[in-house]
Amino acid sequence: MKGIAHFISGVTVASFCPWAIEAAQNGNPSFFILGAVAGLLPDTVDFKFYRFFYHYDVSVEPDPLQLDPQPIADALAAAVSNAAETGRPVRVKLSTIKMSADNWRQYRVRIDSGAGEVRVQFGPVVSTGQVPQPDSLPMNRSVAVAKFSAPVRQSYEPGYTVDIFDGPGFMFKRNENGDVEVDFLPWHRSWSHSLTVGALLAGIASFWTWKAGAVVFGAYVLHVIEDQMGYMGSNWFFPFTEKRVPGFKMMHSGDAFPNFAGVWLCCLLIFWNVYAAIGNPLYHFSFFRFIMTAMVVPFAIFGLIRRLLIRADRRLPEMLSIDWNV
Repeated sequence: MKGIAHFISGVTVASFCPWAIEAAQNGNPSFFILGAVAGLLPDTVDFKFYRFFYHYDVSVEPDPLQLDPQPIADALAAAVSNAAETGRPVRVKLSTIKMSADNWRQYRVRIDSGAGEVRVQFGPVVSTGQVPQPDSLPMNRSVAVAKFSAPVRQSYEPGYTVDIFDGPGFMFKRNENGDVEVDFLPWHRSWSHSLTVGALLAGIASFWTWKAGAVVFGAYVLHVIEDQMGYMGSNWFFPFTEKRVPGFKMMHSGDAFPNFAGVWLCCLLIFWNVYAAIGNPLYHFSFFRFIMTAMVVPFAIFGLIRRLLIRADRRLPEMLSIDWNV
């Protein structure tokens, strides 16, 4: 999920603690701040620190002036083969192609385990907002293919789009069955997204008070659970385990609707917890009525409208037709 969702989730955890509500009523919001920080901490560690220290064995740098997808496909296929032959992990970084201050050349990569090959194709120039620019498709739309012989297992999706900012990384590692496992973004959701690390941080916070430790652990654990709804999963019990537990594949981290729904629900829960702590509120209503009025009914109407709009949008002609053959 997005950072704002993890942030508000941490605040929500604090709102369920009576001592946090009481402290806030007395002018001390420290428990809420602690929950917000703990909710953001796993991703902050990964994206702001750890990824810059992660070592890659191979770095693929496409030439923006000579768009040749074959070296990209060859590098990935070679990484699979090397990992299978040597038994040592091979880490590969695919760099993005910056065309100007706000434009990037997009390309797609597909690691097809069934066909035993890597396919790569260049696409349009996109803005930083990932909007394709008209008439920006390259003249050469050929699909590069590179074969590998080792069986491959993927915990993430087989297709990857490389366009803006920092490119993706992969780790290819042979398992005990002889298959090569493909780890997408191997630096992400590894040790930082661990319940044991959350317990360690909670123990440190408990030197102040056990109440702070409870807030930290709850916010940290909720972050890990939320991320488990996606595809990548997390390494729950580092250092006792080395691999990420595959996600439930219910959503992608960037999906707008689940993120919005999660943030809205958290806001409602915070409101309710604060309301419930008021001794004699001006207005009285039940939790069921509150959730039905503020969450269930509006989202049911929104879902219906969204479905109708999607159907209408499918009947409109596309402004830019992009034929991805990868």
